[in-house]
Amino acid sequence: MKTMTCRQLGGACDLQLQGKTADDVIKAQDRHLKDAVQGGDSAHEQAQRDMKNRWKHPIASMGWYRDTKKAFAELPED
Repeated sequence: MKTMTCRQLGGACDLQLQGKTADDVIKAQDRHLKDAVQGGDSAHEQAQRDMKNRWKHPIASMGWYRDTKKAFAELPED
C-alpha cells in the first residue's frame, strides 16, 4: 500500500488516500471529491470539475495520469 494526499492529486486538502496501485488512489480521490462536494465543501468543487473533465477527455489528460502514476511509483510502501 502507498499513500497520496488529496492535494497531491490536485485537490484541496491533506486527506490521505491509500491504494495498492495508482489507479486505486485515483479512484479513491474521485470518491472523496464527490463526497466532499455533496457534503457542501466548496473548496473541492474545482478539483471535482477537473477530475470529471479528465474522465471525459482521457487522451488530453494522459499527462496528468502519467505524472500521477510516476509520483505514486516513487513513493515508499506504507
